[in-house]
Amino acid sequence: MKESSRRGFMGKALGAVAGLGAIGSLVAMKKTWDPLPSVKAAGFTTLDMSVFTVGEMVTEQWRGKPIFVMKKSAEMVAKQTEEQSARDIVVNGTSYMVAIGLCTHLGCIPAYKQKEEYFLCACHGATFDSAGLVTKLPAPRGLDIPPFKIDGNNLILGEVGPEWQALKDNGITL
Repeated sequence: MKESSRRGFMGKALGAVAGLGAIGSLVAMKKTWDPLPSVKAAGFTTLDMSVFTVGEMVTEQWRGKPIFVMKKSAEMVAKQTEEQSARDIVVNGTSYMVAIGLCTHLGCIPAYKQKEEYFLCACHGATFDSAGLVTKLPAPRGLDIPPFKIDGNNLILGEVGPEWQALKDNGITL
């Protein structure tokens, strides 16, 4: 009787150790599959929109992509078409152009021509106006607007807010 109780105990102990080892292995595998904290932090970028200068194109970074940001003057807003105005991001009454700075043709980075107020992609000659709309092909669509949420004076890139969702629902961005 003593022999079988010892054997039963050893079997249960071995089973418990194997179970703990399996749980430990699963936890370790999950940790390796989770994104690193630096990758998680790169998913969101907060821009303080009050620091931008009117009419100056600034390039920010979000998820390794260039983001074009320009604070528009009242003159610029007044001379826009309805289609251009629909792409504006308004933060506390001020209009901004915010777009992912990659040509929608092949992903080159267009250069902004300050005097003429347009973007030129040197790869294949596509041009975009100051709102990010295509003015010369081969680009298939305007510059994409990154997902954003407005929080006071801040624009949080990477978080979907109601303003961006409305742009997406209206076909203005992907």
